[in-house]
Amino acid sequence: MRDHDLVRHHTVYACVMGSRAFGLATDGSDTDRRGVFVAPTALFWRFAKPPTHVDGPAPEQFSWELERFCELALRANPNILECLHSPLVEHADATGRELLELRGAFLSRQVHETFTRYALGQRAKLEADLRNHGAPRWKHVMHLLRLLVSARDLLRTGELRVDVGDLRTRLLAVKRGEVPWPEAESWMHRLHEEAAAAAARTPLPAEPDRARVEDFLVRVRRASAAAAVPEVAEGH
Repeated sequence: MRDHDLVRHHTVYACVMGSRAFGLATDGSDTDRRGVFVAPTALFWRFAKPPTHVDGPAPEQFSWELERFCELALRANPNILECLHSPLVEHADATGRELLELRGAFLSRQVHETFTRYALGQRAKLEADLRNHGAPRWKHVMHLLRLLVSARDLLRTGELRVDVGDLRTRLLAVKRGEVPWPEAESWMHRLHEEAAAAAARTPLPAEPDRARVEDFLVRVRRASAAAAVPEVAEGH
């Protein structure tokens, strides 16, 4: 089975991410699509295993196999967690809807470390731009600030909100370069401090509910195996 056929025929969840999901889209914004597919269980019985992710087939489209997606979500990967909370869901079958119902099982206090680590990596790139070119890439500054706001609010409330809401105007001003770097930098520092304070009293559990997620994955694999047809099992 071709990789793109896995996306075309076995996608259980698909959404729009990026600026459109964040509420930061402008006229020139791309439409970034993300999804989750379930490789038929019979494909795992062969030496050549199905892919953990697939790029395409459409432009700006990227999908993960369900197991890989769950692994990354349990590690509190920021991009994966936000994918599960996109307000722009384009497709969700019965399995996809059950995955969405599991969103809370993936959340834990680990988000403070993972979101912060990701933010620090992005901050280092911005500082390199400052040294080498005299200015940061303002679009990246905007998205870093958005991520930090999201992390702080998640730690405060226990809920992950993707859309920036009433911060849209201020963040788009950052993207246009209308906010001086020292001001943007000060905002980053404040958000880091607020996230650290929120982490000390967050309602999030210490660990994600790995057992609940694993039970879901096993049920999906069993259902796929039970529904296997000879053509799939034979690799045609």
